[in-house]
Amino acid sequence: MNDYSSVAQSLTESLKLEVPPVAICITDTLPPGVPAPSSSAAAGCMFWERGAHQTFVTSAKDHANCVIGMYTHKMPIVTESDQANLTDCFKVFGDLGYVRPQDIPAIPVLKDEAKYVVYAPLASTPLPPAAVLLFVNSEQGLIITEAAQQVEPNIPPALGRPACAVVPQVVNTGRAALSLGCCGARAYLDVLTDDVALWALPGARISEYAERIRALAQANGILGQFHTLRRKDIEAGQHPSVKQSIERLQAAGD
Repeated sequence: MNDYSSVAQSLTESLKLEVPPVAICITDTLPPGVPAPSSSAAAGCMFWERGAHQTFVTSAKDHANCVIGMYTHKMPIVTESDQANLTDCFKVFGDLGYVRPQDIPAIPVLKDEAKYVVYAPLASTPLPPAAVLLFVNSEQGLIITEAAQQVEPNIPPALGRPACAVVPQVVNTGRAALSLGCCGARAYLDVLTDDVALWALPGARISEYAERIRALAQANGILGQFHTLRRKDIEAGQHPSVKQSIERLQAAGD
């Protein structure tokens, strides 16, 4: 069994995260003792930011302000107003050339209906997560990318609109994915600043990811020093071999 508290601590320390890892748990039954959201949200992606600091469970009614999020999470869109909102969204998107009709089938959608979605800090998640979200900058994302290529291995996809599609992408494939967000998510989430993107990692392999990220973060730190020293030496007119640069790095650390 995963020790999610230790995994969360490892991810946070290795990547120097400013926002704690967020667990997204999908379940068919209402988990006992987990409260509903304390307030409504303009979009489902706003629950990600809240989930970094508090635990709560949502159902379709809590996502009703964002029919695109309901669509990607395969939540039932049964009322006439919800269906009209979805139709209107896709019409506007199509008119703008933002999401053309031929683009819609390519949007990831959960294979199974998300009856309840629990958002929680990974460290205290009440259920095993289907996906773990990390808000990171490009340097932190580099390490995650390298980890993905070792854990899976593959080249992880980079997604754009809608940002919420990164959850079904990861849940359906069991593989990591990067979301660059979308204009909506960037309007709704304070944490999604211009220099921040969103990574989603498969919950079933989060311990393996944390181990690889820890090792790669350490390696990147050492190699970063190596390249910095080597650049200085070469710009100073020297021509050190790799071995000499390694020796200089070791001497600098003594």
